[in-house]
Formats: sequence, structure tokens, C-alpha cells
Amino acid sequence: MALFVNFKPVWAKPSKRILLIFLLGIALRQVSAQTAGYQNPVVSGMNPDPSICRIGEDYYLVTSSFLWYPGLPIYHSKDLINWKMIGYGLNRKSQLDLSKGSGIYAPTLRYNKGTFYLITTNQRNGGNFIVTAKNPSGPWSDPIWVKELNGIDPSLYFDEDGKVYFISTHPDGIVQAEIDVNTGKLTTSPKIIWAGTGGRYPEGPHLYKINGYYYLLISEGGTEYGHQVVIARSKSPWGPFESNPSNPILTHKNKNAQGNPIQGTGHADFVQDTDGNWWTVLLAFRQRGSHHHIGRETFLAPLTWDKNNWPIINKNGTVDLNMDVKTLPQVKVSDIPEHEAFNQERWSLRWNFIKNPDSNAYSLSERKGWLTLNGASYSLSAGNQPTFLGFRQKDLSFTAETQIDFKPVNVNEEAGLSIYHRQEGHYDLFQKTDGKNYFIVLRYTLGSLQQELATIECAGPNNRLRVQSDGIFYTFSYSSTRNTNYQTIGRLETKFISSETLGGFVGAYIGLYATGNGKKSTAKAYFKWVDYKRSNDTPQ
Repeated sequence: MALFVNFKPVWAKPSKRILLIFLLGIALRQVSAQTAGYQNPVVSGMNPDPSICRIGEDYYLVTSSFLWYPGLPIYHSKDLINWKMIGYGLNRKSQLDLSKGSGIYAPTLRYNKGTFYLITTNQRNGGNFIVTAKNPSGPWSDPIWVKELNGIDPSLYFDEDGKVYFISTHPDGIVQAEIDVNTGKLTTSPKIIWAGTGGRYPEGPHLYKINGYYYLLISEGGTEYGHQVVIARSKSPWGPFESNPSNPILTHKNKNAQGNPIQGTGHADFVQDTDGNWWTVLLAFRQRGSHHHIGRETFLAPLTWDKNNWPIINKNGTVDLNMDVKTLPQVKVSDIPEHEAFNQERWSLRWNFIKNPDSNAYSLSERKGWLTLNGASYSLSAGNQPTFLGFRQKDLSFTAETQIDFKPVNVNEEAGLSIYHRQEGHYDLFQKTDGKNYFIVLRYTLGSLQQELATIECAGPNNRLRVQSDGIFYTFSYSSTRNTNYQTIGRLETKFISSETLGGFVGAYIGLYATGNGKKSTAKAYFKWVDYKRSNDTPQ
């Protein structure tokens, strides 16, 4: 009763009432934020092989980039859910030579005593190397090569006693050695520390020390439908490692029969949040029908520990698109604008090139307010460095469009909009000439098959090009700049430029390009802006 009597006068005062309402509102918002859940993937589009670390209240994440330049996109978050790209680990030719091989494979991001470390593989073009930075947004150092041990998916572990371990793949399992990170020299002989549980392709190793154990986390089964994550532990970083009796701790194999659109779960990394809870980031892909075409993406799942100190991912070793779990208070980030006009000195961070670009082929200053592309002799199917600037397709359902001004002189010259998966598979909506008139063309390239599906004469060189997708089909259309009514040209199935059809590890890009198809183009292609909008009326 005394409490009630004492409380009543406080509540009765207007100033106190306002203050209490304000504080109650803050508390309710915090509770709501911590229990609101989230949607997977947390980093969409082609962002596989995630590796993560936390510094204070900041989380940093890196993913694979293969033949795309710049390489190793780096993301920042305050809540593990909302991520913003802040730079690239490899953005100079001295760091990233893509003239040979298949590019940059799975990286690991770690932090030790004021320095960030990225270790990765330039497959068949130098091997394993380390780059360092004081700020994760860059600049990053030139490579420190690790020449004494081949293999992919390298990782680093900084132990409490000052020793640093280099962990990587090997035909016989997971191999480890101590390393001097300043020189890249191994200071002990390599040793196989675990062969996994018997699944094929044991890879993606990460070493942690938690609760007095060294935990070795790896993936098996290949980065496809049989992908899985397994774990072992030891009291010594050299083993022997005891396999978790509940392995695998994460897999979606055979889940497609249950209608789960998330497949290929694997290649995980652990992180502890600011509240002391554990999480895992992992790769997976969203299947539409029997195929996936936008690549392997970064997913997030909570992690707990059982009574025997073994990790459990999301209670049952699976992940969902809609995660109804307690989270950190969510902090929204400003994403790249849907409409990007080329009236700045630089394009946004989302843009990538195919291999090392020819800087003379791209300009934001040659024609003020426009992106200028000088068409190379290489076509999109040549396997070299075509004049192409693109960004990841982030959603299954979307609309993308651009405005082009292109006056081709010769019949071999073309420029336009492309849905590009790899050189063996892309859909192109472009402008060309027969020497007298201008035409809009829709063409597909699938391996050795190339066909112009539709050709429509257009009134002039200045048009809008558009592609829309519902996840099953891409629909291509165009309009003149004087008439905004779009005319559909044709549609093509997404499954034909999927990983199941074409192979490989990448995903679809939306790009602007120009080419002379065997000769350098004499005509310049100009692009005014690009729009990209997610479609919310179709399930993602």
C-alpha cells in the first residue's frame, strides 16, 4: 500500500508522467528489437564463404569474389543482421591479378592487436596470401605470400600464447602449421590434424578456443546439395581431435523433399555478440524450382551449447528464411539507393568488373552526368576482360532498368544491359545497327548455343532498357525516352543460367556493357542512370 501511495503523486505530476511514458517507450522498443527476429539471407546475392569477426560493438564480414574485381567485399554491422558494404580487401592490380586461374576463393577475416588480417587463395594465380589493414575499410597491404603450403580455404588462429596457426585444406584432410604472419613463412612442419567425419571435400577450416577446448569447424560434402558443417575439439591445437557425436551440426541435405527453399548450407564461422550469445554465419542458396541462379548467399543462425559443451545451431541444425529468435537491438543502415545517377565522381561500391578492368574503357567525366563505356574487342563470351560494369542480383524478384544513349557506327558494335552469370551463360538486351537503322535485340548465350531471340527496330539511339524477374523468368522490355510505355521483347528462364546448368560457384550479375565483338568499338555507349527495385509481390 505504501508503494502505491508513494507512486501515485509521482505519476500524477505531468512532467513525471511524460518522463515515465518516454522511458517506457524506450524499454518497449528495446524489448521489441531484441525479439523481433530477422529474415535470411542477411547478405544477399553472390556472397559465399562468409568469415566474421567482432571488435567491440562492431562486426565485420568478408565473402568470396572469384573472378570479380575488386575482390573480397567487406561489410560492417552493429547487429549481425543489417550489413553495409564498406570496401574491398583487394582493389589494386598489385593485390589481385586475375589474368589466370579462377580467382579468389574462401577468405578468413581475423583481428589481432590492432591489425586486421585477411587470408585467402588466388586459385592458380599465386596461391595463398595474407593482406593486412588497420581499418577494415582499407587501405589493405600488398600480399604476403604463403608459398610453402598449397590448398584452398586458408585460415588463421591467433592463440593466447602469441603463436599463430595457419590452417588449410589438403587432399588428406585439414592441415596446420605455425606461421610468421609478417613474412608468410611457416615456422613448423605442416601436420594433418583432422580428416573430418568421412564426407567428401573436408574444407573451410576455422579454429577457436572456447571453454578450454580448441574447436575445429569444417565443411564437408561439397558446396552443393550435400553440404554440411561438422566440428571436433581437443585440449591441444594439434589434437588429437574428438569428433562431435552429433555431427553434422548443420545441413539441409534431403530437405528439398520437405519444400525447404534453402539448400547447400555450409562453410560456417562463429562469433560471440556483445550480449555474450553465440551466432554462426554460413553460406546457402535459395532454390527456385529445381535450380538456383543468384549464387550462394550469407545466412545467420543462433548457436547454443549443450551440457557437454558441443555447439547446437538453431536448435536442430537447420536455418529458415524467417528467423523468429531473440536478436540484438537492430540498427538499420543506409543501403545503396535504388536509383543511381552517374553524376558523381565515383560509382558506388556495389559495382564490379569481370577480371582486371581496362581503366580507359570507363569514364564518369568524359560526358558530364553519364557513364561512358568504350567497347573492347572482347565479347561477354570471350573469357577475357570485356567492357562490363555490374552488380550482384540480390533478389529473386526484382526490376532493373537503365537509360542508354548509343549510336553504333558498325554492325559489329553493341551496348546494353546483361544478366550475366558467367561467360558461358548470359542474357543480353542491347542496341545495334544494320548500318542505317537502330535495333533493340534480345539474345541468349548458353555454352555453344547463342541465339538472337527477338529483334525490334527502334526510333533512335536513346532508350530505356528493362529486365524484370519473378524468380522463374526474366522478362525483357524497352521504351524510347520520349514514350515511357515499355514494350516487352521476350522472356527467358532463370534456370538456364543457374549453377545446376552452368556449373561453377558464382551467381547472376546485372550489368552494363559495350563491345565491338572482335574489334574495339568506334562508338561510345553512354548510360544516364540505373534503377534496381526488389519486387515484394512475389515470395523471395
